[in-house]
Amino acid sequence: MSEPTGRPAWQVTADVEGRPTDRACAHVGEAREVEPSTTEGCEDCLRTGGTWVHLRECLSCGHIGCCDSSPNRHAAAHARAESGHDLARSFEPGEDWAWCYADQLLLLPVR
Repeated sequence: MSEPTGRPAWQVTADVEGRPTDRACAHVGEAREVEPSTTEGCEDCLRTGGTWVHLRECLSCGHIGCCDSSPNRHAAAHARAESGHDLARSFEPGEDWAWCYADQLLLLPVR
């Protein structure tokens, strides 16, 4: 679901770590509709010959990076290296959630 601005609407939800859900995500308004940089896999792992477990898509630019369970954690590295690229969504089939790296919060789409 999108807000009138064309941006996806996300809300904070509970995660397996038990982080409080009453905290606000300061970056949720920065999410945009983006085109993935690739559909083949983690763009950094593809370039270096690395492997990945799951994929994440940056909601600022569409960068596809590997998750924190992957050896190189390229999605988190991208969020740290690029100012304003704090939000990433799962790029796995059937998954519909996002993560704010800066606020350490799990986000679900507003329905």
